[in-house]
Amino acid sequence: MLKTAQLFALDRVCEPLRALLAPDYPWEVLGRLDHFVATVSNQRLGRIHPTAVVNGPVYLAETAVIYPHAYIEGPAWIGEGAEVGHGALVRGGVVLGPDAKVGHATEVKRSLFLEGAKAPHFNYVGDAVVGRQVNLGAGVRLANLQVFNGTIRIEGIETGLRKFSAAIGDEVSIGCNAVLSPGTIIGPRTVVYNGAMLRGVYPADTVIKLRQTLESAPRR
Repeated sequence: MLKTAQLFALDRVCEPLRALLAPDYPWEVLGRLDHFVATVSNQRLGRIHPTAVVNGPVYLAETAVIYPHAYIEGPAWIGEGAEVGHGALVRGGVVLGPDAKVGHATEVKRSLFLEGAKAPHFNYVGDAVVGRQVNLGAGVRLANLQVFNGTIRIEGIETGLRKFSAAIGDEVSIGCNAVLSPGTIIGPRTVVYNGAMLRGVYPADTVIKLRQTLESAPRR
């Protein structure tokens, strides 16, 4: 089992976000996240497009940008240089670290993005911890609820959570239209090819490929 300190380079995480990563197991970070966003003050220092909607307590750093037609439902904490793109939905207690990006038509719910993490187009990220410089390709989904409900177990360990999608280590790259099932953990610097469906725990510095066979025949 990969623990929090194995997924994220804690010495490279800025405060106040570093304190959120104190728990041993990455899914426990979500509890810390809940407490943190509950204390967020309503300071909107950055740039908000007139067509964007921002409700509830939202901290928006001075160099952060909210683009047209985005919707943010606080509490939320949005750090320096972070962006919430056109038509994006941010809700349920989200923290975006410096230079993190939630892009066009992406939904993020109750999640932590560390510095430079990106979900740039047509993504769903729910109840997740996303490491530094992670990139989610277009259409990547992080599923947070099991089909048969109940709490999520990872390698025999009971998380106690009904909703937890993934913990993605620093510098992971995930190709377009991959799906991460509830309770997925990916070690740092791993590369996931497009279209893969992941479940379970994957070590650091791994390449994960989906193999498929294409057939071509003359049209009759």
